[in-house]
Amino acid sequence: MAKKTIQRFLPDPNTIRHHKMLKIFGRLLQDANLWHLNRRSARGAFAVGLFFAFIPVPFQMVLAAAAAIILRVNMPISVALVWITNPLTMPPIFYGSYLVGTLVLNQPEQHFAFEASWPWFIESLTTIGPAFLVGSLVCASIASVIGYFGIDLIWRRSVRRAWTSRNN
Repeated sequence: MAKKTIQRFLPDPNTIRHHKMLKIFGRLLQDANLWHLNRRSARGAFAVGLFFAFIPVPFQMVLAAAAAIILRVNMPISVALVWITNPLTMPPIFYGSYLVGTLVLNQPEQHFAFEASWPWFIESLTTIGPAFLVGSLVCASIASVIGYFGIDLIWRRSVRRAWTSRNN
């Protein structure tokens, strides 16, 4: 059941293979293990995708694809999960990461107003940047671990349910 549910939401492998940003991987995308869906590849892909979803860098899809290739986990899941942080969800997720960073670093929360300018970006690296980056790393690690063990638990329960329904 878990496998069929996940496969319904996965993009077509050819779509991913021919994505302009992922063409840099060339022949590495031909590895069959990157497209195979089993418990091991799914839980690893969830961990990779959720980790890079919380890392505030451009080209998260490319980083998730590279990690999927290195770890030999399902690439479509890894790349798709990065889109948890999209233009609508990014502000609350990254603000939450900043708050986590202030807790971890034991710093007071600083009030700031976002500006789309280079001087504001440079200044924010020294003011809110450390808390934001530490918080993002902590949230990425926690989401990755929860995703890894969560999908493993869901997968095991699904298999157990399928076995009991066959035996009855």
